[in-house]
Amino acid sequence: MSTGKVVLGVLAGAATGALLGVLFAPAKGTVTRRTIVRKGERQVDDLKDKFNDFVDNITQKFDKVKEDVVDFAEDAMNSVEDVEKEVKASKVK
Repeated sequence: MSTGKVVLGVLAGAATGALLGVLFAPAKGTVTRRTIVRKGERQVDDLKDKFNDFVDNITQKFDKVKEDVVDFAEDAMNSVEDVEKEVKASKVK
C-alpha cells in the first residue's frame, strides 16, 4: 500500500472519529451542529494552507530547475561557440 493511501486512511479515520465523538456528545443539537461547522471550517482552512504551501514549494522547485536549464543551455552555447572559434582558427593556419 502506498504512503499516500495510508495517510489518507488515517486522516479519514481521524475525521470520522472526531465527527462521531461530537455527534454522541451530550450537548444540544444546535451546539453540536455549530461545533461541527466550526471544526469543518478549521479543517478546510488547514487544508487550504497546506495546499498553498505545496503549490509554493512546487513553484520554487520549478523556478530552480528552470534556472538550472537556462544556465546549462548558456554554458552549452558558449562551449559550441568556443569550438567553432577553434575550428575557424585551425582552418586559417
